[in-house]
Amino acid sequence: MTKPAPTVRELIRQHYSELTQSERKFAQALLANYPAAGLASITIVASSAEVSTPTVARMVQKLGYKGYPQFHQALRTELEAKGSGPTKRREKWAAEAPESHLLNRFAQTVTGNIEQTFSNIDTEAFESAVRQLADTEHQLYVVGGRITRALADYAFTHFQAVRPKVTYMTASSATWPHYVLDMEKGDTLLLFDVRRYEANLERLAELAAERGVKLILITDQWSSPIARVAHYSFNCWVEIPSAWDSNTSTMMLLEALIAATQESCWPETRDRYERLDALFDLTRLFR
Repeated sequence: MTKPAPTVRELIRQHYSELTQSERKFAQALLANYPAAGLASITIVASSAEVSTPTVARMVQKLGYKGYPQFHQALRTELEAKGSGPTKRREKWAAEAPESHLLNRFAQTVTGNIEQTFSNIDTEAFESAVRQLADTEHQLYVVGGRITRALADYAFTHFQAVRPKVTYMTASSATWPHYVLDMEKGDTLLLFDVRRYEANLERLAELAAERGVKLILITDQWSSPIARVAHYSFNCWVEIPSAWDSNTSTMMLLEALIAATQESCWPETRDRYERLDALFDLTRLFR
């Protein structure tokens, strides 16, 4: 495979030591808003970066371009490439490093993990879990462990927008009995547990199951012990070339569950989104 031409960003990094102070000022302005800052005329981009037009022209030539039009076209080509599909992006990325490079091994492994994860999901179990997550007549509890609490927090943030009656259980297991106290038959508990599996999460699952709570477990390919009491258990492939396991496939599955739950109760969710946006407007939290 022919190695693709370097991007403007890469050329700037390669030639940065050769640039004058004013040329570096333009380079920094371009990189701060890349590639948009270089898509206007040479006069406009120079003015925006507060440098002279000759400064831009000199830097462009140092990067190996015949002139500003060729430099401008290179940026436009890169912008168009941003809209290409994942396969094309992967081909370009893979060509920049040997197959043995860590980046390529990561890409290959993570892609394989996602494919393996989704190919092993039971469709009926997925749909049943979604119906459980969309059951607004009952409470939805969300909890994670040492590593997976970030996933639990992400799940809570989204499900809280999608539906009412969502409770995020804190990472401190000492507080869990307070949540269990309020759990009722028909409620749902979404748990995340990956190796090393956590004994406190297993005990929480047992207590919740005894109270008639429906358990949805998201775990790794080896399966948490919680699977024996879970009503729905989903295995995610997580091994990567690292001392740590990956949460990529786990996050993909979680986002699929969130999206499916949203669609399952869309009329109510749409109204909830609109009311939430109105509150955000009142608080002026976002621009």
